[in-house]
Amino acid sequence: MTTQSTENNNVEGVSPEEMSPEAVAAEEIVKQAEEQVEAQLETAAESISEEQQKINELELALAASQSTVADQKDSVIRAKAEVDNVRRRSAQDVEKARKFALEKFAAELLPVVDNMERAIASIDAEDEAQKSIAEGVELTLQSFLSAIDKFGVKAVDPQDQPFNPELHQAMSMQEVEGVAPNTVIAVMQKGYELNGRLIRPAMVMVSKAAAVDTTA
Repeated sequence: MTTQSTENNNVEGVSPEEMSPEAVAAEEIVKQAEEQVEAQLETAAESISEEQQKINELELALAASQSTVADQKDSVIRAKAEVDNVRRRSAQDVEKARKFALEKFAAELLPVVDNMERAIASIDAEDEAQKSIAEGVELTLQSFLSAIDKFGVKAVDPQDQPFNPELHQAMSMQEVEGVAPNTVIAVMQKGYELNGRLIRPAMVMVSKAAAVDTTA
């Protein structure tokens, strides 16, 4: 600014030596004012720079905090999901244990049912002396079957049904005219399920397709 004033004075044809004291004083005041303005601008710039730095630091700290909160939220969600899975698996295990706790016990009872059915089958229904015995054994068998049915034990009796390897065990195969192949034509021993789980397959005889005559 001083240089510009000097140049302006030179342009006007007035040298610094020819300037009046008042002009020199005014020029000095202008120079000081310019220096103060420059100093204030520098101070303001430094202040703005420090504030911006603090803002940047706060923004970084906020971003880090948000990231930490997000990670913790994900951890909580995963932990809750794992707890739910454990609770569900435990409930399923308890339900299975409740349903199938009697599996071995039920399997031990099945020969009793078989023997009672054989006894009924061997009794001559026409013999009056054995009729009362047959009725007693029949009533006992029905009561026994009703009791085990309450605990989920049900018979698998596939007479005249399609052969199912998941429930039936084929003991033999035989050609039967007029019967479709893979049909149960005889049940040698009933199978049993416990709450839908097979504990003994039914032993059956299955029909097979007729042999093709190749001599014709």
